[in-house]
Amino acid sequence: PRPRASTPAAAPGLPGMPPLLDPHDLYAADRPNALSPVVKDFPSRVYVPNTESDTVSVIDPKTYKVVETIPVGRQPQHVVPSWDLKTLWVNNDLGHSLTPLNPATGKAGKPVDVHDPYNLYFTPDGKYAVVMASMDRQLVFRDPHTMAVKKTVPVSCHGVNHADFSPDGRYFIVSCEFSGELLKVDTAAMKVTGQRKLPFQGAMPQDVKISSDGKTWYIADMMAHGVWVLDGDKFTEPRLMRTGKGAHGLYVSRDSKSMYISNRGEGTISVLDLPSRKLVKKWRG
Repeated sequence: PRPRASTPAAAPGLPGMPPLLDPHDLYAADRPNALSPVVKDFPSRVYVPNTESDTVSVIDPKTYKVVETIPVGRQPQHVVPSWDLKTLWVNNDLGHSLTPLNPATGKAGKPVDVHDPYNLYFTPDGKYAVVMASMDRQLVFRDPHTMAVKKTVPVSCHGVNHADFSPDGRYFIVSCEFSGELLKVDTAAMKVTGQRKLPFQGAMPQDVKISSDGKTWYIADMMAHGVWVLDGDKFTEPRLMRTGKGAHGLYVSRDSKSMYISNRGEGTISVLDLPSRKLVKKWRG
């Protein structure tokens, strides 16, 4: 008999990256109560950075009350969970430091000196922390625990801001808010492999999020008043989907079916149906 044709092997992902729970749904692990054993005993809290008061407000989501206010460094921008989920890092942008918070106790540790930490990401293999050094115009790959510098990658765009990774973890897309550009970065090589100017005068890209099927990227743009729809693999010119004034944040629903787009310039939320890639409604406050 003729030998059976073998099924082509899937392209290997980034070495050391945990396998996807569902290759057809990147957010399959986000279902309610499907918590990692690492965090199952942590108290449920919401951490809010206050850039004007140099503090982090800790909110109990059951009562909607602030239960603690933690002093941190100057102008905290984001609170980012570590790859191992054991630490919350507060990005003190103008304080040039990261403040570690223990999510089990809510207590702050000793700040770590990190220059210009506007935003922070961790590579999917857990090997590096990636600091978005916006004013320094750098992507800085650091040890994920000590934050010691491993490689500094200068960039020619202005205002590296937000990012998200490809399904296989081998590259990530970065928004540059002050020059209206996107970068494509090779994760393992720690190298910029693509750069693209957005086709809109005065573009100001913000949040970056990949779709649940892993095929489409969405980049919010607060000056173009919508989201750019991008093919990350090809990195060709994206198209603009208008959502509302000041489009800024992108959030995927717990069932992986919707993306919520915060239009902060008009106080609305646009709802994008991810399977059809169409806007289906707008919520007004």
